[in-house]
Amino acid sequence: MARPRKDDKRARILQAAVKVFARKGYFAARVSEIAKKAGVADGTIYLYFRNKEDLLVSLFDEVMAAHLEAGRQEMKAAPGPAARLLRMAEHHLRALGENRDLAVVFQVELRQSTKFMERFTASWLQDYFQLLYGVIEEGQRAGVFRPELPKKLVAKALFGALDEMVTSFILSGKDYDLAGLAAPVVDLFLRGVAVPGKVAHARPVLAATGAGRGGK
Repeated sequence: MARPRKDDKRARILQAAVKVFARKGYFAARVSEIAKKAGVADGTIYLYFRNKEDLLVSLFDEVMAAHLEAGRQEMKAAPGPAARLLRMAEHHLRALGENRDLAVVFQVELRQSTKFMERFTASWLQDYFQLLYGVIEEGQRAGVFRPELPKKLVAKALFGALDEMVTSFILSGKDYDLAGLAAPVVDLFLRGVAVPGKVAHARPVLAATGAGRGGK
């Protein structure tokens, strides 16, 4: 019989934490509940994690590190900047769409604390954006993406669209292929909703309605 790996128990604790945090909420969850779900003694938790906060932070760091590395590998294999954006979107939606509990923790529980949100923004989200910046700059150099658009605006707009797709998935309470929506989302992002030549440029429309001058 193969000997269990030293980190198997730690992995079980993290998996149990995802389920308990998703069902009870981070603030209402107790370490004893996580230990019971993982099938370990309460004190065993503290051999691996300092406290409940350390559990959530470790979960956040390890899942996102794996997510980013997998995203990098998938993007490398894609032919061109548009295809790379699609691969990143597919990976984003698949990673959370295939694990509703994890999606709840990331979309809801991590965002209930300013401290957690600051960590979220300062760490993996910046790395995520760096991946997107590289693809956007590549597309701009190749003449595929509009060069006048700031890369930060483009990256945040795409992330915002994907983020909202995951939130809607959670709130719907339904199971569907979230990753399957990546292609239409990226297509909408790249092409927009207007039929070419059918809609006037946005800026004259805003000026005509007074919106561009602060009108209501």
